[in-house]
Amino acid sequence: MTIPNMITIDGPAASGKSTLGKNLADWLDYLYFDTGVMYRAVTWAALHAGISMDDEAAVSALSETIDIDVLPPTQDDGRAYDVLADGQDITWDIRRAEVDGGVSVVAAYPGVRKALTAQQRRIGLRGKVVMVGRDIGTVVLPEADLKIYLEASVAERARRRFNEIKNRGGQASMDAIRENLMERDRIDSTRDVAPLCAAPDAIILDSDQMDANRVLEAAKKLVKKHQE
Repeated sequence: MTIPNMITIDGPAASGKSTLGKNLADWLDYLYFDTGVMYRAVTWAALHAGISMDDEAAVSALSETIDIDVLPPTQDDGRAYDVLADGQDITWDIRRAEVDGGVSVVAAYPGVRKALTAQQRRIGLRGKVVMVGRDIGTVVLPEADLKIYLEASVAERARRRFNEIKNRGGQASMDAIRENLMERDRIDSTRDVAPLCAAPDAIILDSDQMDANRVLEAAKKLVKKHQE
């Protein structure tokens, strides 16, 4: 067998998908594509335009017209990529708490998912890509060579998100983060369109007792095993 050409990493919010995806892509010299930034970009754009997250028609229409691009990083500020919305750099704007609170609602809308999934799939089918999200192995790239589902407890995920925000100089409440993650899990796993779940042929990694380096080593072993 050969090295996996398309690798998907799915899992709940703050499970470490982005860190693993970036590290694995760097190791393979592949494109790192965190598809969640597209849903965050639409959420940010809706908030910026004063559109209610509950206005499904307006948010869906916005997702069909906004020009979202993901490019290699141009600033040395910890970012893994640049995220542009109609040419504006919103890389860190999409990580704000108000976006966290609305992105799962936006991502559940069929119109939004249809508009963004097609673009994600086109990019993924080019190959040599590590794609990260919640429905990549099940919906966007079901034919991927290697599918990983990364798990972690709510407590551990809240701790990670809290430290991430504090390290950027932001303010955060551990209780608020935990409640937000639980609500996002509920929305993501119960939505009618592309709910969060592991693909039948995905390999599940529990990262609760593992730091980023150990998770990466576990993923490397899966890649190497695929080559045997």
